Amino acid sequence: MKIGYPCVNESLDCSAASTFRLASYSAERVETTVAGNLACLQRILEYNVAHGLRFFRIGSGIVPFGSHPINTFPWQTRFAAEFRAIGDYIRAENMRVSLHPDQFVVLNSPNPDIVQRSIEELIYQGTMLDLMEMDSTAKLQIHVGGLYGDRDAAIARFIATYHTLPEAVRRRLVIENDDRLFSLHDCRRVHEAVGIPVLFDNFHHECLNHGEPMAEALRQAAATWHPTHDGVLMMDYSSQQPGERKGKHTSTLEETLFREFLTHLHGLDVDIMLEIKDKEASACRAIGVLRELQLVAAEAASLS
Repeated sequence: MKIGYPCVNESLDCSAASTFRLASYSAERVETTVAGNLACLQRILEYNVAHGLRFFRIGSGIVPFGSHPINTFPWQTRFAAEFRAIGDYIRAENMRVSLHPDQFVVLNSPNPDIVQRSIEELIYQGTMLDLMEMDSTAKLQIHVGGLYGDRDAAIARFIATYHTLPEAVRRRLVIENDDRLFSLHDCRRVHEAVGIPVLFDNFHHECLNHGEPMAEALRQAAATWHPTHDGVLMMDYSSQQPGERKGKHTSTLEETLFREFLTHLHGLDVDIMLEIKDKEASACRAIGVLRELQLVAAEAASLS
């Protein structure tokens, strides 16, 4: 089992998502910015290893305007060695990484322009993982998309678009159950049609479900992952922020709720991404819980 957090490390004095305004675009700014972002990403990964955090969601903004037509800078070749070195480090330290494209990636949109831009964004983000020479257990995480007043038609559009994706994207793509539109049950329908794994979000499942108990939901999601091609189940973990609207993620790990959630695993192997506001602080506390329960990977447990 691996524990991680998404994109930003609040303990370090750098950002792996530095950018600039589109109006300020230049090849020189792209080169300088990508170099800085990759250097920061390496620092984040080293911090994570030092703290036993072996799962990390890389931010989408490593390359500013990475899928925008304005960006003609050959970053793929200029930074090939740097991407490869980061991938070598990830493998050497037995880490797992993923990316979660932004909300504008909507493969089931009725608007063909949105669909095309979504595909281009997925190609860009998948290319970064390819340059790192990551295997297909490094995933691109998206939602099914919009409902547009017709659930069946929305799912059918996603499936149709999925079939048009490059193989390099399809082998990495996973869909996540959400808290308002597409439940685990809906995502399993998509899986049954095209074989795409379902990344499970426990908090979203609490908000939107078809009555599946948590332990059963975890097993249903895990069954959509091929152990060789996809690796073990990836999931997002969070809980409700007290006193806020339904669906608002907690600002810090509620250890009692986290311990209760772990009782539903019943031996299931899963890599957990904490979608919690204080990032690595909660992830380090979660690692402490897993060490106590002897659920964490041996190499992480050996760290002080």
